Amino acid sequence: MSDKSHAHGGGESYSGVVPAKQPNKSEPSPAEVAEGRPLTKENTQQPNPCRTPSRESGPSGLERVREAAKQDGKRRFTALLHHVSIDLLRESYYSLKKQAAPGVDGVTWQEYGQDLEARLRDLHGRVHRGYRALCG
Repeated sequence: MSDKSHAHGGGESYSGVVPAKQPNKSEPSPAEVAEGRPLTKENTQQPNPCRTPSRESGPSGLERVREAAKQDGKRRFTALLHHVSIDLLRESYYSLKKQAAPGVDGVTWQEYGQDLEARLRDLHGRVHRGYRALCG
């Protein structure tokens, strides 16, 4: 590796930052002895509590709300609107039956799907401004 640091280049670490050779596990490293540092410990199996959870790990916000409601039927929820996102609306649209009867507004699944993204943005805005669905 050259003397220059290559940020994001080839996945290699700069040799001045990451040791090329791991220290012998049976003996403390010279740096640990010379500097009086405590001996290194192996990584623990405990998860990092400060780590941001990824989207794939664990239940979504609404799934956690659903589980909490199942556990305590008398529990009251407030401020749930932040869970309603365009992505959630899109996912909900695609989970509907394509051949179902039109809604109370007379719009079919196929018709709503024409220019879907614009419709979802509009619906998202209306929901967050206090929109209430029509009842049949």
